[in-house]
Amino acid sequence: MQELNRTTASSVNTYTERIIQFGEGNFLRAFANWMIHEMNKKAGFDGGVVAIQPINQGLIKMLNDQDGLYTLYLNGIKNGKAISEHEIIDCIQRGINPYEHYNAYLALADNPELRFVISNTTEAGIAYNENDRLNDSPPSSFPAKLTALLHKRFQYFDGSSDKGLIVIPCELIDRNGDNLKKIILQYAEDWSLGDDFVEWINDDNIFCNTLVDRIVPGYPREKMDAITQELGYKDNLVVEGEQFHLWVIEGPETVKEEIPAEACGLNIVFTDNMEPYRTRKVRILNGAHTSLVPVGYLYGIDKVRESLEDPVVGNFLKEAIFEEICPTLDLPDNELKQFSNDVLDRFRNPYLEHALISISLNSTSKYKTRVLPSVLEYIKRKNTLPNRLLFSLAALIAFYKGERNGEVISLKDDQAALDFFKVQWASGDISAIAKATLQNKDFWGEDLTQYDGLTELVTKHLENIVNNGMKATIPS
Repeated sequence: MQELNRTTASSVNTYTERIIQFGEGNFLRAFANWMIHEMNKKAGFDGGVVAIQPINQGLIKMLNDQDGLYTLYLNGIKNGKAISEHEIIDCIQRGINPYEHYNAYLALADNPELRFVISNTTEAGIAYNENDRLNDSPPSSFPAKLTALLHKRFQYFDGSSDKGLIVIPCELIDRNGDNLKKIILQYAEDWSLGDDFVEWINDDNIFCNTLVDRIVPGYPREKMDAITQELGYKDNLVVEGEQFHLWVIEGPETVKEEIPAEACGLNIVFTDNMEPYRTRKVRILNGAHTSLVPVGYLYGIDKVRESLEDPVVGNFLKEAIFEEICPTLDLPDNELKQFSNDVLDRFRNPYLEHALISISLNSTSKYKTRVLPSVLEYIKRKNTLPNRLLFSLAALIAFYKGERNGEVISLKDDQAALDFFKVQWASGDISAIAKATLQNKDFWGEDLTQYDGLTELVTKHLENIVNNGMKATIPS
């Protein structure tokens, strides 16, 4: 079986190296690189990527052995149908391991065509290391490596204003671009790089904050024999992702002008304020997951997809989203409905199996951050209680009893939370259990019994779930 490379592959292209990418893992290859590939094909973007290995161990050698090529499978619901499709992604031109070839890494700064920096170095990657120095080969942290590269570029082009870069980090931390810039400016101070360099960073480089969203299961190890037979070549870097994708990029209007996403139908949102989109994702996508788990699991269902396919549980979740979560958000109705329908399609994805029990990890803190804000905003706006979201809270309390139809539930949460529910359920007094849980400020940050009727509603739901079972109790 032939190996995948630019000699054996058909219909692959070479592009101008305009993008430096810190990170060569599954997510960037199934997310950002796929989008670059689409823009290259459909809009003449001419975006060639140089991938940088951000830590000492990585995939750069394997990537270079395949000339930057790999096969991406996208599996999921597309235009209402279950679709699995694959293609070779050819935007990565080469990879550099700066731990072995630091001079080659720094030489990238001299490229006049360079315009973009993309990164995904894990949540821990955007971090300040006080021990990093400019003359390290290389510095250990990603921000220090980037500072060294930017400083060399500043020197090489004599601080030219048109040689600044657009930096688009994808790490899953709040205000990722702002945090990265702050650390770079700290290194500029530590390393005495001068006021002119600081001014160039501030005035001529753009640091975007981002929100990224695509489920990427990664390398499909269990299916590789069948995949290799289907492809007719050996690819050590096959990656799988879902069909859905969303990239929210917060920055000036000029960024949108340089990225031809709209011409390719890509779901990239350019905005000057990403917070409504972050809130939408947390409340609808994550909130729906968290609301579903105790209801679906106690109903007797084990998987997310099965929950959506069940007419009762599926309808419960849809009504919770459209009638109780969406009305608490401030984006246009059509955008909220589209995003919600996309979320439901993602939950139905026949190629991804999400176990409800795996999502149940730390459910109390998840409810606080993902669902409770919708509950409180609903009360504020409607002056009434969101029945389904509070039913989910009652189901959550019942879930922490730790049994389903006589079988033990493997509860995983902060030990204090587990101890609390163990003591409560030992009493057997459902009304007292509901009240004590709602009053627990360690869980919710406030006493929820202060809201009129909330205690009574949650207690009623909890009594019905315990005494009559989920199937006889779930709101229709």
